[in-house]
Amino acid sequence: MNRTVLNCGYVPLVDCAPLIIAHELGFAAEEGLELNLIRQPSWSALRDMLGLGHLDAAQMLSPLPVAMTLGLGGLSAQIDTLMGLSANGTVFGVSKQLSHTLSPIEFGNPKSLLAQLEARGPRPLRVGVPFPFSMHRLLLSYWTASSPNLVVESVTVPPPRMAEAVAEGHVDAFWVGEPWGSDIVSRGVGDIAMAGSHVWGFAPEKVLAARHDWTENNPETAQKLMRAVYQASRWLDLEQNKPLAVEILGRSEHLNLAHEVIEPAVTGMLTLSAGAAPTHVSQFLMFHDHAASFPWRSQAAWIAKQLGADAAGIALAMTCCRTDLYRKYLGPIGADLPGASEKVEGAMNEMTAVASLRGQMILAPDAFFDGNTFDFSADTAE
Repeated sequence: MNRTVLNCGYVPLVDCAPLIIAHELGFAAEEGLELNLIRQPSWSALRDMLGLGHLDAAQMLSPLPVAMTLGLGGLSAQIDTLMGLSANGTVFGVSKQLSHTLSPIEFGNPKSLLAQLEARGPRPLRVGVPFPFSMHRLLLSYWTASSPNLVVESVTVPPPRMAEAVAEGHVDAFWVGEPWGSDIVSRGVGDIAMAGSHVWGFAPEKVLAARHDWTENNPETAQKLMRAVYQASRWLDLEQNKPLAVEILGRSEHLNLAHEVIEPAVTGMLTLSAGAAPTHVSQFLMFHDHAASFPWRSQAAWIAKQLGADAAGIALAMTCCRTDLYRKYLGPIGADLPGASEKVEGAMNEMTAVASLRGQMILAPDAFFDGNTFDFSADTAE
C-alpha cells in the first residue's frame, strides 16, 4: 500500500514520544502514513522549518503557534494547534554552586523557593530556558512576578546543552523539559527544586502543530495524522506500556540516551539530587489522560495574555486551537469530548468530573501556585 509521507519535526525530549510511538508501533502506518521524523537542533530551527514550509507538521512548544500567529518573534505565520502532545513534564532546578548557598530546599514549594532566591541578594538570577516563547519561560515569568525584588535574566539554551550551560556557570538555574533535568542531576552539576506542575497544575507543554494553509488544504491527511497521534498518546499513558516506551525512546535514532535518564519522566519518579532516592511526582507528564490532548482554547488565551496581547490578540490566539477538527476527526474513533472548548484555568484543586460526550471525562487538578484563576471571557469581552 502506498503511504503518504509526512515530514514531521521534533526536538529530542521525552514529550516527543507520541510522534515516535506513532511511527515505531505502526499507528501511523495503520492510517496510511509514513512519518519522516526530522530531528531539529533547537526550537528556533524547528519554528523556521515549519513556518517556511519545509515541515508538514511538528512537535511544538505550546506558546509557539500563538506567538507566530500574533507575529511575535520574527517569523510570522498562521499556525494551527491540532491537538496537545503533552501536559506538564518540566522541572526547575539550580546549579550545585547556587544550591550550596541556599538553605535546604523543600521540593515543590514555589513560594518558599522564591523567598530563598530573593534572599540571596540583588544579583540577577540567570535562568536557562529552551526558548523565549515556551511554557518554561511563561511559567518562570508568572512565578517570579510575585517577587518584585528578584531580578531574573532568562538565557536561551537548547535543551540538550542545558547541562553544559549549568556546569560551565553560564546559568545559575534552569527550567527545562525531561530528560534534560535528570541529565543535569545525573552529571552532578545541579539539583531539581520543583516541577513545572507546582506552578501550574496542568499546563499545556507540547502540541502537534501545522501551518493553517496545510491543514485546510490537506484535511484527510490531517485527520489521519491526528488519529495516529491520538492512538499513540493513549498507548503511552497505559502503565503496562511504559517500559517499552522508555526502550523505544532511548534508541540511537531518537533520544540516544540511557534508559535511567529517560525513565524518570515516564514514571514520574524523579531523582532530585545525585545519589538521592527518587521522589514520586503525581501526574508529572501526561500524554492522553485527563484530556491532555485536547487543545483548550482557554489555554491559548492564557498564553496570549502572558505574551502581552490585547483583547483582539487573545481572541485571535484562541482560533489557533482547532477544537473543531479534534471533535470532527477524533470523536468518531472514541475520543471523549468536553462539552465546552474553554474553561476557567486554575479552578480545579482536585479531580473533577465535567460534562462530556461519553460522560467519562475527569479533569486533573490545574491550580496555579498563587491560588488565582484565569477566565478567558474577562479578557476577550468588549
